[in-house]
Amino acid sequence: MELRVLRYFLAVCQEKNISKAAENLHIAQPSLSKQIKDLEEELGVTLFTRGHRQISLTEEGYFLRDRAQEMIDMEEQTTQALTSSKLITGNLNIGTGQSFEIKSITKIIDQIIQTTQQVHFSFYDGNADDIEAKVNDGSLDFGIIMGYRPIEDFESLILPERNQFYAIFSEKLPLAQKD
Repeated sequence: MELRVLRYFLAVCQEKNISKAAENLHIAQPSLSKQIKDLEEELGVTLFTRGHRQISLTEEGYFLRDRAQEMIDMEEQTTQALTSSKLITGNLNIGTGQSFEIKSITKIIDQIIQTTQQVHFSFYDGNADDIEAKVNDGSLDFGIIMGYRPIEDFESLILPERNQFYAIFSEKLPLAQKD
């Protein structure tokens, strides 16, 4: 299954007519029909129900259309990432605990989003042990952890912010009278 043929298949899906798809692709209609027929034979399924002037997808055709679009999108993203002169592209997976003190990180992320459309961020909320394990196994690109931990196995930097924790409770409790 070639990406070129999948592009042809997607064009036929969009136009719902082989002649119109061939015209848009700038190839001969018999050649496109043969490509689609060869694809059906290669896969061992019927992808279209052919009518007089219009064709419709079979269940297998819908499945292949969705998968073909994913493959074409992946190919385009890969090509763009490899040929892009941008320093930062792709998805960044970040692990962090919930803390107001990561505001400096979110400001940097906002600047990246404003200037670079090719970067997407995914966040994972967890404790330091979870985040460290996910950075180790590669499912996170980096993590932001709080507290003091041995981090010799990682490249790291210490952020200037410090977490402050507060205990709140009713004034009526005896604990409220303490400093």
